[in-house]
Amino acid sequence: MPFYVFKKKKSQKKSKTEFYISVKEMTPPDSKWQKDAADQNFDYMFKLLIIGNSSVGKTSFLFRYADDSFTSAFVSTVGIDFKVKTVFRHDKRVKLQIWDTAGQERYRTITTAYYRGAMGFILMYDITNEESFNSVQDWVTQIKTYSWDNAQVILVGNKCDMEDERVISFERGKQLAEQLGVEFFETSAKENINVKAVFERLVDIICDKMSDSLDTDPTLMSGGAKGTRLTDAPQGPQAANCNC
Repeated sequence: MPFYVFKKKKSQKKSKTEFYISVKEMTPPDSKWQKDAADQNFDYMFKLLIIGNSSVGKTSFLFRYADDSFTSAFVSTVGIDFKVKTVFRHDKRVKLQIWDTAGQERYRTITTAYYRGAMGFILMYDITNEESFNSVQDWVTQIKTYSWDNAQVILVGNKCDMEDERVISFERGKQLAEQLGVEFFETSAKENINVKAVFERLVDIICDKMSDSLDTDPTLMSGGAKGTRLTDAPQGPQAANCNC
C-alpha cells in the first residue's frame, strides 16, 4: 500500500482542508492548544497513534509530551482523543497530530478506523503487567490489518519507574522488538524518562523514510502535492534504547 505524507505548499494561503475538520470539531477550550491546532505554518504533518492495552499509560504519556504534565487521576480513555504539537526536525517544521486510543476491546472498531493514514505508531505495554506485554503481537496484527504497509512502529515499555513491581525485563522487551523488526524504548511518563526521545526517534524514522524515497524518485514531491507517495519497503530492526 502507498504511504502518504501531508506537505503544505509554501504558496498556499491559509484555508480549511479536509484534515482540519476534526480539529475544529474536537478542539478543547484551551486557547494555546487551539492556536497550535489551527496553525498552518508547517512543512509536514504526521499522524501518529499511541496504541496498547488499557491502563498502560497512553494518555499520561501523551500529556507528558504535549503539555509536560502528569497526573495519576486519569480515567480510561473513551473512544479516541488527540493533541497537536509542532516540532523542528531536519530543518523542517513538522506538525504532529497525536492520537490517544482507547485500549478496551469494546472500542476497537472505533479506534482501528483511525489507523489508516497514520505514519507512525507507538505500541505500548506496561512493564508491571504481563497481559499487556502478551497482547503486543495482537496489536501488531491490528497495525498490519488496518494501517498502511509503510507505517513505522516503536515498541515502548512504559512505567519503568516502578522497578519494584516489574514483571517484564528490559531484555524481554528488547528481544520482542528485535523479533518484530522495530526499535525499543523503556519509558516513564511519571518521571519523564525517554518520552521526548520516543517521539523524536519516531519522527526521525519517518523523515528518513521520506528522504530515502525522494532520493530514489525526486518526482514524488513535484508540485507539493498533499498526498505524496512513499513506497519503499519498511526499515529493518534498529538498536534498542533505554535510559532507565
